[in-house]
Amino acid sequence: MSAKESLGLDEFKQNKPWFDEECLGFLDQRKRAKIQWIQDPSQSIVDNMNKVRREVSRHFRKKKKAYLRANLKLTIRSKILGTCIGASVTLRRGTSLDVI
Repeated sequence: MSAKESLGLDEFKQNKPWFDEECLGFLDQRKRAKIQWIQDPSQSIVDNMNKVRREVSRHFRKKKKAYLRANLKLTIRSKILGTCIGASVTLRRGTSLDVI
C-alpha cells in the first residue's frame, strides 16, 4: 500500500502555470545531481552539480519569462481593445471624444 493510498493524499498541485513536464525532467535531473554529490562529494561531482543547477535555473527563468511576456501581451491587447470599444460606444452616442 502506498502513502498516497493510505493517507488519501491528492496529486501534487503546481501553483506555477508555466511549470510543465519538461520542467519536471529538469527538476529530477537536479535532484539526481544533488544525491550523487551527497554520496561522493568529490570536486568533479561538485562541478557537475553546479553546472546542472545553473542549467536548471536558467531553464526555469526562461520559461517563467516567456509565460509572463505572453500574459502581458494578452493583458495589453485586451486593455487596448477595451479602450477602442469604449471610445466607439461613446462616439455612437453622439458625444465627442477628447484627444489629449
